[in-house]
Amino acid sequence: MREERIDWPGRAKMALSIVVNVEEGSETTVARGDRGPEPVDELGIHLKAAIRNYGNESNYLYGIKAGAPRIVRLLRDYGVRASWTVAAMSLENHPEIARAIADLGHEPVSHGWRWIHQFKMDEEQERDFIRKAVASIERSVGVRPYGWLSRYLHTDNTRRLLIEEGFTYHMDDYSGDIPFWDRETVPGKPIVIVPYQIDTNDMKMWTDPAMTPQQWLDYAKACFDQLYREGEGGNPKMMSLGLHLRIIGRAGRIWAFEAFLRHVRSHSAVWIATRREIAEHFARVEPA
Repeated sequence: MREERIDWPGRAKMALSIVVNVEEGSETTVARGDRGPEPVDELGIHLKAAIRNYGNESNYLYGIKAGAPRIVRLLRDYGVRASWTVAAMSLENHPEIARAIADLGHEPVSHGWRWIHQFKMDEEQERDFIRKAVASIERSVGVRPYGWLSRYLHTDNTRRLLIEEGFTYHMDDYSGDIPFWDRETVPGKPIVIVPYQIDTNDMKMWTDPAMTPQQWLDYAKACFDQLYREGEGGNPKMMSLGLHLRIIGRAGRIWAFEAFLRHVRSHSAVWIATRREIAEHFARVEPA
């Protein structure tokens, strides 16, 4: 069986994509006209009543007030370029995050107009959702997004609409360790698919409360080490590490992210790149 591979710049053994998700400030709440509170809650309290969950709202706000500064500091101190998957409304409500992304020179990726499900939207609703996200992120950060990540699920129209709206890559895919082309959705207008990883995502510490920061770190390092070995063996690939301001940004967890960065920096042949850089490199070496 032929193993997938790609040649990275500088003969790097692997590419590493750090993804910082910004959802705080656009999660569901009756205060924004939603029918109920945000269901994703570290406390595991799933309320169906049309009331505000002030506790969970403050839990999300922690990501802005305390988590983000810690993450920004580490990215700056270790010279790591990241892709920030941002819900547009989050940046409007917390412009200091948009300024940090711009000051770092990092990439904004669209995580939707709000951090809500789009799979129930009809075509025109989804098109408007995408357009509003692009315009808002460009106003907030100063550059438009070229990549897209949905909240979990998307529609049969999503990828075609992204192509029509000028996106060059799509992240809603978990099928491999290197980018590939989607030539079928819109014949003659291919789009790069840059797969994401959910197994290394820090969300595991919310969905599985038994997972400790040490266990998350051990798993992330094991994934990195395996891909690095495969790159040394002539089969370079990429790794994604998904982070959340309100999760890894906690005082008791941030050390695990720094330990991972120290581990990465102890290896010389790693290309740490934004997802747009990865997509553009792939398009150059594997033309559609």
